[in-house]
Amino acid sequence: MGKGPGLYSEIGKKARDLLYKDYQTDHKFTVTTYTPTGVAITSTGIKKGDLFIGDIITQLKNKNLTTEIKVDTNSNLFTTITVDEPAPGLKTIFSFVIPDQRSGKVQLQYLLDYAGIDTSIGLTANPIVNCSAVVGSDVLAVGADLAFDTATGNFTKYNAGLSFTNADLVASLNLNDKGDTLCASYYHAVNSLKNTAVGAELSHSFSSNDNTLTIGTQHALDPLTMVKARVNNNGKTSALIQHEWRPKSLVTLSGEVETRSIEKNAKIGLALALKP
Repeated sequence: MGKGPGLYSEIGKKARDLLYKDYQTDHKFTVTTYTPTGVAITSTGIKKGDLFIGDIITQLKNKNLTTEIKVDTNSNLFTTITVDEPAPGLKTIFSFVIPDQRSGKVQLQYLLDYAGIDTSIGLTANPIVNCSAVVGSDVLAVGADLAFDTATGNFTKYNAGLSFTNADLVASLNLNDKGDTLCASYYHAVNSLKNTAVGAELSHSFSSNDNTLTIGTQHALDPLTMVKARVNNNGKTSALIQHEWRPKSLVTLSGEVETRSIEKNAKIGLALALKP
């Protein structure tokens, strides 16, 4: 997080990225091209077993206005229009999906020195209203995340979070799933020159009394190659290697194995991202 406490979604993000980002067991291919007028076109395909899904995203930026249109294999048209800083610290996002007439939504994000607010409302007669707020500083922050269904008059989501950050350590505590899940996470940067870091996440479910502990690490073998590994208390072990073989173009090979059921086949994932 930069100046101020940031948004609620940033609480625990460092640990989540370390433990879960870029891990996959599917085959994913992404190609980005740019037209002479500056339009970015990104094509993505994902092979999940025998199923292949994909989408095409067209993005146009003009000063502080960004328009993004995505078409997927189910012929859905996703449109997002973002206005960045019409006023200092403010971002406005308007989105809708065709043919879903109830999908329209307006979102406002407002960052201040000691607060971060993110609110959205559906463009329907009885919308769902989402609101999250964080107060504090870039060192200590506390926040809440709520969703209210005006049609039923019920809260569909209420979460809370606490974050502590210093130069090389980030710790957070989240109460999720309407108070049913308590999640504590930890991120520690060991060596900034080698991008070496360790992290852990402990999750406890009050309803099932289940605990899940995940620990992981990352390390840069060289300026272009990153390795990551993680393991949880259920015996699931994962690892990946990511190489930037040309500027902004990445190839990622990841694997996953159940150490408690070693007779099962290991899962292998491949991701290839190409940018000019």
